[in-house]
Amino acid sequence: MTRLTVQINKKLTKSIILYIIIVIPVFFAPFKSYGYEYKRENAVVMAVRKVSPAVVNISSEFEVRKRSNPFSGLGVDPFFDSFFKDFFDPGLERQQKRTSLGSGVIIDGKRGFILTNSHVITKTGTITVTLKDEREFTANIVGADPDSDLAVLQITSKTPLPAIEMGSSEDIMIGETVIAIGNPFGFSNTVTTGVISAINRGISAEDRVFHDFIQIDASINPGNSGGPLLNINGELIGINTAIYAKAQGIGFAIPINKAKKIISDLIQHGEVIQPWIGLIIQNLDTRLAQHLKVPENKGVLVKEVAKNSPSYKAGIHEGDIIISMETRKILSINDYKTALRSFSAGETIKINLWRNSKKTTVSVVSAVFPSDMAGELAYQLLGIKTDNLSTKQGVIITEIHHQSYLYQIGARPGDVIRQIDEINIENLKDFENAIVKYRYKTYVVILLQRGDQSYYISVKL
Repeated sequence: MTRLTVQINKKLTKSIILYIIIVIPVFFAPFKSYGYEYKRENAVVMAVRKVSPAVVNISSEFEVRKRSNPFSGLGVDPFFDSFFKDFFDPGLERQQKRTSLGSGVIIDGKRGFILTNSHVITKTGTITVTLKDEREFTANIVGADPDSDLAVLQITSKTPLPAIEMGSSEDIMIGETVIAIGNPFGFSNTVTTGVISAINRGISAEDRVFHDFIQIDASINPGNSGGPLLNINGELIGINTAIYAKAQGIGFAIPINKAKKIISDLIQHGEVIQPWIGLIIQNLDTRLAQHLKVPENKGVLVKEVAKNSPSYKAGIHEGDIIISMETRKILSINDYKTALRSFSAGETIKINLWRNSKKTTVSVVSAVFPSDMAGELAYQLLGIKTDNLSTKQGVIITEIHHQSYLYQIGARPGDVIRQIDEINIENLKDFENAIVKYRYKTYVVILLQRGDQSYYISVKL
């Protein structure tokens, strides 16, 4: 055997050994236990394990009256079926119970406070909260705020309940992993994952616009509403809400830092206390904006500043143009109202103004609306003055401005206001509270009575 042959055989032998060392283990690797090779208990698994006991299922029962129709199911023409329905004996009415499913998360285990969406508990009778360990509790509504779509419930337990750890939504990053837990379609403690797609989103739903939402691509389905949105460490950074149902792969959550302010008000007062800074504003038309050389011709004009109000003390003047509040641009009166609702009474607000052809910034410490100014506010918004009734519940209109919307549709002195939105008006105090509470809304529904006739009207504020 030649020396060359020996060298070739040695190289061949080394190649075969190298092949056995490298290739064969790779080939047989799939047949090994992955649990042995890789750690399956990743960050998502640990976060879900930590938080799931604090996620609850919320079911609410409410009664729906439905009149029994003896002709239904007999092939009667729908027209006659509809026509005769009002002539049937009222005794044929029957009550049906409907169940609305949603999610929530325990934020205080000692006091039993649960955070959820406001729309989850609307039209409710008995609210039942079910924990992961299948314990059931009857919940009471501590407070609800439809404008933010948040509500706080409370349950009573003899032992401390599992609670979630609060995180922060201030430092969230687009692209970071998030986890959503909820009860879609009644399937309890369902987990979905995704990433943060965007922040500070605004979306329209029915007659209102919601701002500052976190957009995620984790699946949010009916029943997920009110459930927690977590970061990879299992901290609460948002409350999932299924408002936008027209697209797939798009979900929204209310940032927890925004929710914290609302939670505090709901627990302390049962409602959100809207801040007051003492301004009356109007939209800025293009001609005036160009004359004042306002940047981009955008902003709202300060029409009036209440004396000794927070804005008055901060140095805001009539004729100033509000360009932005904190980081939010103000393009219209609706923008101004929406921005103001995002702050709490007592909070300092940075307002950017255009004054004398240059920008300036002032800090306004917002306050609670003074109760002694409620009558003046009612005249500004509705053009009416009111007083208590001596013989029955409600308030009577004593004076009405001829240019007001109420006067134009036929309201007159002597008419009685019995209800504003969901608040029943029994006396002047109720009326003033309702006016203060709803002063930032675009419309309110008023129940007006004249003699024995009552009718509902929608009034723009």
